Amino acid sequence: MSPQTKHWMVTLQEVFYPALAVVGIPSNIITFLIIWRRNCVLSRSSTFYLMAISVADSLVLIFIVVLELSVKYHQQEPFWSYEPWCSLRDIFNYGAYNASTWLVVVFTVERFVAIHTWKMKTKICTPRCAAWTITAVFVFSHLFAIPHFWSNTSVYVNNKTRCIYNPEAPSQFIHTLVWFQTLQAYIFPFLIILTLNGLTLRLISLSNRVHITTELTSRANKVMPLLRSRKRKSVVLLVTVSMSFMLLSVTRAITQIILRTTPMYTCDRNDYNLQINIAADTGTMLSLSNAAANMYLYVCTQSKFRQEFLACVRQVSFYC
Repeated sequence: MSPQTKHWMVTLQEVFYPALAVVGIPSNIITFLIIWRRNCVLSRSSTFYLMAISVADSLVLIFIVVLELSVKYHQQEPFWSYEPWCSLRDIFNYGAYNASTWLVVVFTVERFVAIHTWKMKTKICTPRCAAWTITAVFVFSHLFAIPHFWSNTSVYVNNKTRCIYNPEAPSQFIHTLVWFQTLQAYIFPFLIILTLNGLTLRLISLSNRVHITTELTSRANKVMPLLRSRKRKSVVLLVTVSMSFMLLSVTRAITQIILRTTPMYTCDRNDYNLQINIAADTGTMLSLSNAAANMYLYVCTQSKFRQEFLACVRQVSFYC
């Protein structure tokens, strides 16, 4: 690779991560406030999940995008190169990222139940259940990240302090952490989301066929269009949130699996002569973009949210 390409890749990340934080954190705050204070015609449980996703995405942007990556490209020796931040960094980073990921997963499960299982819906799709589930996701996401405290250490190499994997830690311990993080952040969520979305679309398709071939009473003809409209909006919301997460994360998932199943695991991640490093950094940028994209997805797909957003914009413009 030419030095110009390497310089271009580094410069891109220097600009991209601060810009992502500037765009993403305010958009998540706006999303949280609109869903909380405005009438977006969402169930109470869905409101809780979407608000929690906004909070988790904001934590991802703060801990990973701002405090780690943005600082990394603008300081020779970031504060997290030193102890105790070197050991604590990944607890907050992985905790926030895992919470953001699994909130999308549990939201997918909750919407699947709400759309297709009426008996379970009254027990699972409630604000109380949503609050307990969200709390459990945040708690366990950070608990599962605690072992990373012993995986990193601060070293002084080539006149520079760096935070690296602890060379004194057993290799089995490091490999177990790496694979456990890959499984819980990418492989398991992808399998669950693909399965449930596939079943949802299949059942919706079958129900539409049944509806078309069934002779309805006059009363049903008046009620069913409204029910189908609500179900369609639920499906659009579900597919928008979950599939955008998958599409933006798939590149990082593939590159991380390649890096962790080949001898490239020991390669220098700052060596842009290796094409895998370019792909991995591109995947990281795409994956972290998911933490800033939800408001724009809601605006594009949810008419009521779009109306409330435009009303807020007009109100702010009036005060300005």
